[in-house]
Amino acid sequence: MKVLKFIGIGIVGIIALILIIAMIVPKDYTISVSTTINKPQVVVFDYVKMIKNQEKYSVWVMKDPNVKIEYAGIDGTVGAKSSWVSLDDNVGVGSQQITKMSDSRIDVALHFEKPMKGDNTAATIVEAISDDQTKLTSEFYGHADYPLNLMSFVFKGFIKKDQEQNLANVKKILESQP
Repeated sequence: MKVLKFIGIGIVGIIALILIIAMIVPKDYTISVSTTINKPQVVVFDYVKMIKNQEKYSVWVMKDPNVKIEYAGIDGTVGAKSSWVSLDDNVGVGSQQITKMSDSRIDVALHFEKPMKGDNTAATIVEAISDDQTKLTSEFYGHADYPLNLMSFVFKGFIKKDQEQNLANVKKILESQP
């Protein structure tokens, strides 16, 4: 009986420690990845501002060849929106809409319905390094309420890996064009 009591106290202690750690972990987080593309800034910007082009480079879109995507508004402008429905939980159900745009930045609002509900934002930043080199940055701004914020370390790893692949795909596509 003493062993069971000791195990029970140990389990309660571990759970309490995890919940205390979750109190310290930030609820808001940013994931930012960048790459250099050997093309002029305007070429890179004109490509990534078009939501429909994500069909060619986004790992999330490519995970389900049967994903249903609908577009609304004028692509590449504020208000343009894509909505998707997929039976694959890696893709799920959601939408993204361009909310703000300048000559070097595109901000989008992300809305997820499945597999988990949530609202986040993201940005694509396109900065000229030289006349024919561009720094492309993808940023994701997330939020996780307590105690799920403890899991943000796991979410960040998955999202960062996919963001890096998306940028590598854009780089390959654009640098292969004459």
